[in-house]
Amino acid sequence: MSIYSTDQEDDPKSVRGMRLSEESNVEGDVIAVALDPVASWTRLKSSAAPSSNSISVVDSNGSSEVIEVACNDEEDANLGHSCCNDCMSHFDKKYRSDETIDIGEAISPGTRKGPTCAGCLSSDHQSVTLDTSNTDYNLEDHEGARSLRRICSMISSYPLKRPTGRVLAIIKPSRRRDTVIGFLSFKKLFSGKVCKNKDDRQVVSRKQNLSLLSDLETVQLIPTDSRFPEMVVPVSSLPDYLREKLKANDLTVEKELIAAQIEDWTEENILPHAHVTHVFGQGGEIEPQIAAVLYENAICSFKFSPKSLSCLPVVPWNIPLEEFQSRKDLRNVCTFTIDPPSAIELDDALSVERVSDDVYRVGVHIADVSYFVQPDTALDMEAHIRSKSVYILRHKLSMLPSLLSEKLVSLLPSEDRLAFSIIWEITLSGDIVGQWIGRSVVRSCCKLSYENAQNMIDGYDSRTPFPALHGQFQWKDLISSVRTLNSISRKLKDTRFKNGALCLDKAKFELLFDEFGKPYDSILCQRSDSHFLVEEFMLLANKTAAEIISRVFPHCALLRRHPEPNLRKLNEFKTFCSKHGFELDTSSSLQLHLSLVKIGERLKDDPVLFDILLSYASRPMQLATYICTGDFENREDDWTHYALGLPQYTHFTSPLRRYPDIIVHRTLLAALEAEETYVRQRKLLIGAIKGEELDAIPDKCFTGIVFNMAAAESVDGKAALDSGALKYKVPSATELSEIVAYCNERKLASRQAEDSVRKVYLWALLREKKFLISFFPSLVVTGDHYIKPEI
Repeated sequence: MSIYSTDQEDDPKSVRGMRLSEESNVEGDVIAVALDPVASWTRLKSSAAPSSNSISVVDSNGSSEVIEVACNDEEDANLGHSCCNDCMSHFDKKYRSDETIDIGEAISPGTRKGPTCAGCLSSDHQSVTLDTSNTDYNLEDHEGARSLRRICSMISSYPLKRPTGRVLAIIKPSRRRDTVIGFLSFKKLFSGKVCKNKDDRQVVSRKQNLSLLSDLETVQLIPTDSRFPEMVVPVSSLPDYLREKLKANDLTVEKELIAAQIEDWTEENILPHAHVTHVFGQGGEIEPQIAAVLYENAICSFKFSPKSLSCLPVVPWNIPLEEFQSRKDLRNVCTFTIDPPSAIELDDALSVERVSDDVYRVGVHIADVSYFVQPDTALDMEAHIRSKSVYILRHKLSMLPSLLSEKLVSLLPSEDRLAFSIIWEITLSGDIVGQWIGRSVVRSCCKLSYENAQNMIDGYDSRTPFPALHGQFQWKDLISSVRTLNSISRKLKDTRFKNGALCLDKAKFELLFDEFGKPYDSILCQRSDSHFLVEEFMLLANKTAAEIISRVFPHCALLRRHPEPNLRKLNEFKTFCSKHGFELDTSSSLQLHLSLVKIGERLKDDPVLFDILLSYASRPMQLATYICTGDFENREDDWTHYALGLPQYTHFTSPLRRYPDIIVHRTLLAALEAEETYVRQRKLLIGAIKGEELDAIPDKCFTGIVFNMAAAESVDGKAALDSGALKYKVPSATELSEIVAYCNERKLASRQAEDSVRKVYLWALLREKKFLISFFPSLVVTGDHYIKPEI
């Protein structure tokens, strides 16, 4: 059956714009539908000429994200992406008839996950939405893929119409059914046994309700999310606290913010039945609202389990001697961190050394979390469940216990720390001429803030207070390092944008809090050169890690994919710009970036208007997601990161707060282990046979700038790679597919929680200030559409 995910953004009975005839599904449900006859389809409100032969696909999180999967056949310059030749040639004329189209035959059962139609899945003008990324259906199946292509071509043939259909079944209920947040209400009450029959509905007046509170059998639940229907809650299922309020005819019960679980919604019932599972407190207060946000998004706020804590080292802990012997010792290199002044989880540090007049040795050193978080341990399992740290303004919910994240692993100044380092030899023009990656021991000499680093870049005002400097280094060493890194980062940034990177970065809206934790004001924060300095080297480290793991383990590498924009929305933005006298080239990310730069120059005297324009430019952009390369076999073009303009990208630099980074670290360790094993065997073999000097054999065949494909595909190379993967327990393609699907869901949930809490505090600020903010265009765009470089 064809799988769809409900997204009631346009209509309470729609699947992302596809109108349905069934009412018993809720937002987030994975459902099967049957298309109505084409003659029954309605016309789109904003009909436009067709721009692609494609359909939309919702991600596994049930969000409104649209995932594009372009095919690799012929490029249509007018459309800006590929189109499968099979789409139109296989169009079946019977779909033009008035016969209802049953698409239960479209997809056959399988095991593969993810959107894998190689020909037709991309963002577009059509509203029908296929969700296949979190199901047990295999779109690569021969018959299923062929059927799906027929459906794609049918929909593409009617670009000006909105497909309609009816729900056949709910394949997978949304987890949101268990966490419906809302308020109890007595505005509409039913007498007797409620909703047994649609004809038995009786509305009682408000005045009567007040006198009947203590006799009620049911109450009404009004969800805070308008995409959910109103619900009926039996009084018997209410907590004692709420029942006592009802008995006392206390209407303040309507102000209690609660969570409910949908129990039943049969065809006979007008409204779903639910029962209350949690009471957070008065909805007008901040803390109950935050608690509700965490509950709704399943954000783990519990303490770490005793089993997880038992995996931690016994303190006091010191680095074992064998680690000094097996790692590169970088403690005498001028290494430092640059972070916000309040940061305590320091997972990245930088260093730079001069090699020659034009070459510098630049190092990115990342906290070696994989040393402490071993695979298949209770700590590893809990880190996986939490998936990432969640930062919601004044609340922090860490992925790892504080003993690790804030102490033993954090790259604190003057402390010996285990690290995973990537070191490049880079020219002043930004060219990389050498590369080393491996485990190390580092010692940071200083914890700089972004403001400290910016002061050094701007000229170093000695009157500005600076943090303590440790070790044998002087301030001139640190200042020189920061300025050199800034110079190189500028070259790297220029090269990145010339290669097609896109930046829609805007000023960031920040709230200011008083000593009692209440917001009292807001400011707009602009990023400075020191931010871009750190960003460039983190991007370079992530890019380097992605190149290595995708070459060494092409079937089970964890990458970060960012699809091309929604073409329909991009064309709408282009039309919008044209109407206002701005020329926009959307043929590629590079041309889009150059167009926005030109527009920015024209609007340099009106930065607020340009920020608003950037907000509109970000709307066609889709969410980036983690992927397993094995799910995109023979489709390496689909690994790309559109906004960064990179063929491969991953997350390596934040293992203290992101679980995927730990997986990437383990994969890199497996590659290093395999490389060492293979090189050692080759040296022994060649030395024994030919008597050659062993030093003539390169030490880097998998992790250097040049990748030795022949070595990786040789019998010895494959054996070494298998051994390394087994030692460090690199997930198989099947396991990794499940991991990335879960991490995507958790990342989206945490983003939604962060956005919701920000709105809660903004609401509290506006309530106190009693004025409206009209100069924050970034508030117009949700976090789902906010695009900035991912580090």
